[in-house]
Amino acid sequence: MQLITYLRAGHPGLAIITAEEARAEAEIAAACGSASRHLSAWSSSEGLVDTHERRSQPCADPLEALQLMERKLAREEPRHVVVMRDLQLHLDHGDPILVRRLRDLLRLAKTNGHCLILLGCRPKLPAEVEHEITRIDFPLPGADELAVVLDGIASSAKLETPSGDLRESLLNAALGLTTVEAENAFALSIVETGGLRADVVSREKARTLKRGGLVEVISSAPSLEDIGGYDPLKEWLNRRAGAFGTAARHYGLPAPKGLLIVGIPGTGKSLTAKAVSSTFGLPLLRLDMGRVFGGIIGQSEANLRSVIQTAEAIAPCVLWIDEIEKGFVGSQSGGTSDGGTSSRVFGSFLSWMQEKEKPVFVVATANDVSKLPPEFLRKGRFDELFFVDLPSPEERARIWEIVICRHRRNPATYDIPRLVRVCDQFTGAEIEAAFVDAMFEAYAEGDEPKDKHVVEAVTRTIPLARLMDSQITALRQWAEGRARNASSNGAAAKGKTSKPPRNARRIAQSN
Repeated sequence: MQLITYLRAGHPGLAIITAEEARAEAEIAAACGSASRHLSAWSSSEGLVDTHERRSQPCADPLEALQLMERKLAREEPRHVVVMRDLQLHLDHGDPILVRRLRDLLRLAKTNGHCLILLGCRPKLPAEVEHEITRIDFPLPGADELAVVLDGIASSAKLETPSGDLRESLLNAALGLTTVEAENAFALSIVETGGLRADVVSREKARTLKRGGLVEVISSAPSLEDIGGYDPLKEWLNRRAGAFGTAARHYGLPAPKGLLIVGIPGTGKSLTAKAVSSTFGLPLLRLDMGRVFGGIIGQSEANLRSVIQTAEAIAPCVLWIDEIEKGFVGSQSGGTSDGGTSSRVFGSFLSWMQEKEKPVFVVATANDVSKLPPEFLRKGRFDELFFVDLPSPEERARIWEIVICRHRRNPATYDIPRLVRVCDQFTGAEIEAAFVDAMFEAYAEGDEPKDKHVVEAVTRTIPLARLMDSQITALRQWAEGRARNASSNGAAAKGKTSKPPRNARRIAQSN
């Protein structure tokens, strides 16, 4: 255990940042027993408690507590470990005497072989002591620890201990939660359903992560069949769908790292990213990079560590980052715009992408590739980079069929080849928007949407490809030789577009 190693190495100050106070204290107590250390703990409510001698000294004031500890630690034997609960809250007030006393205590602890452990939720420490206190990452509970919680809940509810597939599904559903959160989710399942059900636990995990604001669990994801075209990209994903299992590990195959999808807005990048989850059969987490950045010094880095910790606890999973270039827009500024926060967060994210050992498959999408730093695009960060262009005629035909079916109509009742011709340069999102527009018009007339309604809706729409012609051309030039094309046929797949038919409006008016 890492904590035991630090204690034996003689570190005078450690910081454990976690909301799981009880579990952390149990780990500290076990480490003290293994390392033959005398354990005490302080809090403003209980004072200084000696767990070995089972006696306490009331002292709500942290300065008074440090003075008591100084007298205790002045003795060389036995070696002490003192846990300070929520001391960071008092250090936030910027009391110079408190900071000075803490530094003196750390020096004394170093001399006599003692250790001071700061336990709480806040990662921020005063600059005067941040280099004297070593931070220890406290991971979320794994399946073995959650199994103890599960068995305890089942026993207290007088239920049979879950086993087999049910046990595995319950533990997988609880991964990413703290022990307290998992216990609450298991208990809620028993109250709601009279037993333990994985779907209830998964629902509560989704609510819990969403409440945290950094990542959220996407409960339902589309399949690749819901995407028109992109056969090379689909084939690439299908070939890697089985690479997360035990057989792949025995084969010596490393877990896939991730996928970067670059392309024109509205071409289905986000839909494809979500479909990766169902293809791989893994849970899907969505990360909003904008929420990672906080206004307090050190908060952004702490938020990123929290995201990584959650993703690795749930692993194997898919981590989806939409429009990633917006999250790292300041990383190339050299720190002049935000004090270097973006650069530090970006560097930490790159290091994790390169060195991560847990099977977290990162799917990132980007519209403006010019804002992505070059080091982000090199091989090794992602397994592959795909470019998504405007759909080809064949792909537009498939998109029309999917859209029409999605809105509970029969594609056979529409002239699909004609619709494909009039919507040249349209993205998939624009095709769906045109069909919805046609449905509104038909509903107002008391009719079903017909070809004439759809063609009229198409002619009223100015596609993004015409408004962003120069940007799209530049994006295609960049993708040439740098990224694999997600399409395999058609003019758009080759980086070319044709002009819209001149008779499109005349066709619409004649119907």
